Amino acid sequence: MRKNIFIIMIGIFIIFPYHVFADELIPNGKSGILIEARSGKIIYEKDKDKRVSIASLTKMVGQIIILQEIESGKIKWDDIVTVSKNASDMGGSQIYIEEGEKISVEDLMKGISVSSGNDAIVAMAEYISGSEEKFVDRMNALAKKLKLKNTHFSNCTGLDQDNHYSSSYDLAIIARELVINHPDIIRFSSIYEDYLRENTDRKFWLVNTNKLINFYDGADGLKTGHTDAAGYCLAATAIRNNLRLIGIVLGEEDSKIRNKEMVELLDYGFNNTKLKCLMRKEDVVDNISIEKGSVKNSKVVLKNDFCIIEEKNENNKYSYDIKYDNYKLPIKKGDIIGKIIVKNDKESLGEESITINQTIEKLNVFKYVKNNIIGLLFGI
Repeated sequence: MRKNIFIIMIGIFIIFPYHVFADELIPNGKSGILIEARSGKIIYEKDKDKRVSIASLTKMVGQIIILQEIESGKIKWDDIVTVSKNASDMGGSQIYIEEGEKISVEDLMKGISVSSGNDAIVAMAEYISGSEEKFVDRMNALAKKLKLKNTHFSNCTGLDQDNHYSSSYDLAIIARELVINHPDIIRFSSIYEDYLRENTDRKFWLVNTNKLINFYDGADGLKTGHTDAAGYCLAATAIRNNLRLIGIVLGEEDSKIRNKEMVELLDYGFNNTKLKCLMRKEDVVDNISIEKGSVKNSKVVLKNDFCIIEEKNENNKYSYDIKYDNYKLPIKKGDIIGKIIVKNDKESLGEESITINQTIEKLNVFKYVKNNIIGLLFGI
């Protein structure tokens, strides 16, 4: 009898090798979450909406703002920032910049991303907004724009302070905003070691506080944090076979347990899910005829690849709905004119924008009448 039970248990482990232990993920952390980056789909969660202290994971919002400024052309990587006394006096993790020191935006971003420098983020906050307080206002405005329900910032560093909190779910949304809409962050978050002031007598060695960068296959970000109130926290991202996962672990008792549980969380995701691309960018999904357009018929195509995630043992069939916006002529090639929605028998699973493969101008009255006359004469 015991032998039969043993054989049955072995069979269960073979069929369900990872789901058996899903409930044991992040046993020591206060909360956590694992999502697929492209869709935002939740793969695993633990107390995802619980409001907690988040330490330097706060800086991810500052990084978004910095990258927005770069992308808009308002600042450049080689801009020079003069460090204030306020920035240089910041405690906690630092890159030890001094009052009056001149340092580039790029080096400050390295200091924030690799060494989690409190002095570096404050220097950037003052450079962009004039003061840390105004920068924090912008951070809270961004949180509101991202529709975060359990987040509020009182500073830009993540140092313990009243009314400064977030949740693992909100942080996953922030991390997803970074890697999907501001992918240049990976250029910084994937650095394991580098130097500041390399050719000076104040050469400073940067070593990434996120050790997963050095040993976990596919890891290239994103942010660590630690304070007395927050414990040890980590936002991590890794990519394998075009599947990018984002994990958040909060409130761990030490960095080794934090890293161990993050590895287990990411392993669970990679071992149990797969990325399935249903359609590719510029695949034709429909044809439309536009009244009074310079082109009689146009092909409707996907704006981007349309991919979803499935469990590895799934092979589902899907259906699609196309919904058009109230677009007006002229329509430029690449303009979004609606969306395609994929669904199974139970629910909608995702959506992707659709566009047209050519520019369509609006015909003037003369050309419109002329085309109609020609059409009537020749039966077009």
